[in-house]
Amino acid sequence: MTAPVFVVGHLPDAPEFVLDGPEGRHAVSVKRLRTGEQVVLTDGRGRWARGVVRAAEGKDRLVVGDLGQVHEEPPPAPRITVVQALPKGDRGEVAVETMTETGVDAVVPWQAARCITQWKGDRGLKSLAKWRATAREAGKQSRRVLFPDVADLATTKQVAGLLAAADFAAVLHEDRDYASEPLATVALPDEGEIVLVVGPEGGVSPDELEAFAAAGARTCRLGPTVLRTSTAGTAATALLLGRTGRWS
Repeated sequence: MTAPVFVVGHLPDAPEFVLDGPEGRHAVSVKRLRTGEQVVLTDGRGRWARGVVRAAEGKDRLVVGDLGQVHEEPPPAPRITVVQALPKGDRGEVAVETMTETGVDAVVPWQAARCITQWKGDRGLKSLAKWRATAREAGKQSRRVLFPDVADLATTKQVAGLLAAADFAAVLHEDRDYASEPLATVALPDEGEIVLVVGPEGGVSPDELEAFAAAGARTCRLGPTVLRTSTAGTAATALLLGRTGRWS
């Protein structure tokens, strides 16, 4: 089994470090780590170091020693961003969690025209904070050291700008009349940025499709079945990671 991952504000320069607070409590009281076990400390931004548990003190202090060289995770190529329309209930957090575990590099929440959920005021800020916390926890659980970015809520115009700047951009659509190209066979870049748009349960509106096509996005389908908005991004990310060699 790979070593559990814990997040720190910055990687220590010294060979020993005390992990305390919520991360220390999780290590001692939840994971129940003991002397001699290996752990990984990371800042979640790609820098990480491996160490060995020296002692567990109380309920929330883990002494980590033998910290080795600080490593830097290389930038992914190509980088995969999923624009995720807001799902109902907690399905947004499910989407972020599974996309993070799969390996997505960035998630952009999108207020699509047909979204039932609306992120406004304090509710919007709390929902965004939940998405970001979910990405952090899922990053730890999946043993990542470079966690995905979760951007601020985007408008359709802002999404069109992301698509225009991408090296490959596509809107996922289940209707063959709109999506004649399968994502499984379309040509992909070896480097740069791939941006995918996942619409809401009600689908991407014609006006949105037109705006995205004008920005250079293609319309692609995943397969013969219709996926929910909370699972389509995860399936598409897995497909792209396999096709681009990042899972090889």
